[in-house]
Amino acid sequence: MKIIVCIKQVPSTQKVAVDPTTGVLIRSGIDTKMNPYDLYAIDLALQIKKSTKAQLTAITMGPDSAKAVLKEAMALGCDDGVLISDRAFAGADVLATSYTLASVVSSIAKDVALVVCGKQTTDGDTAQVGAEMAAHLKMPFVGLVMGIHDVTTTSIGLTSDQGNQLVDLNVNYPAVISVSEKVGQPDLPSYFRLSQMDETKIKVVTLQDLDDHDPNHYGLSGSPTQVEKIFEPTHDNDHVLIHGSTKEAMDHFVEVMTSNHYFRGKDHG
Repeated sequence: MKIIVCIKQVPSTQKVAVDPTTGVLIRSGIDTKMNPYDLYAIDLALQIKKSTKAQLTAITMGPDSAKAVLKEAMALGCDDGVLISDRAFAGADVLATSYTLASVVSSIAKDVALVVCGKQTTDGDTAQVGAEMAAHLKMPFVGLVMGIHDVTTTSIGLTSDQGNQLVDLNVNYPAVISVSEKVGQPDLPSYFRLSQMDETKIKVVTLQDLDDHDPNHYGLSGSPTQVEKIFEPTHDNDHVLIHGSTKEAMDHFVEVMTSNHYFRGKDHG
């Protein structure tokens, strides 16, 4: 039985520049760390590994420097790592990223039982990659997992936080899940264990290693959505304070928002 845990190297600062031409983050020359939500995914995957004696592989997409988060994952207890690295994968949006990850799972881990993801990343915050991977892989998906029970080599019991209620599900393998931070406090690797990690246990996968190696399906070429423009919001001190009952306030609000006086000199349609 094989478990895949998807992790990501993200900027450790909010001061990240954006390429004005492509609209993607400029990641070179900035400090990075493992996406915090992925620590919860690793912790849950390790619990499943302990119950099933599964082989646990961490995968990430990025440049050579992303080996650092794979070594961190192995220091926590993952058996090995896979770095997905090719210039053809650069600039991928959520759809292209999920397709790339799913292609790797299909190409190198055909016997995978479970794919585990953090609920989202701190640099994108879309929370869509796990669900889209499941769609590409044609596997069931359960999001916001905060607990497991009845773990076997053929199925797993999951508790999912659906906001207004907790839902218990029993899911047969193969499946994809994303893990909430409510699952509990994850461990952090010691410096000693991290320093002992063997980089030879990290396999590098390029476009040519995949079953589908059409470059138009990956990176910017395979991304139907792209950031057109990023800019700092402007601050306008002009404001209107409205008093009165709910009806009076709403009537006044509509009057203010539709008046020529309010919009005079402003770039509003």
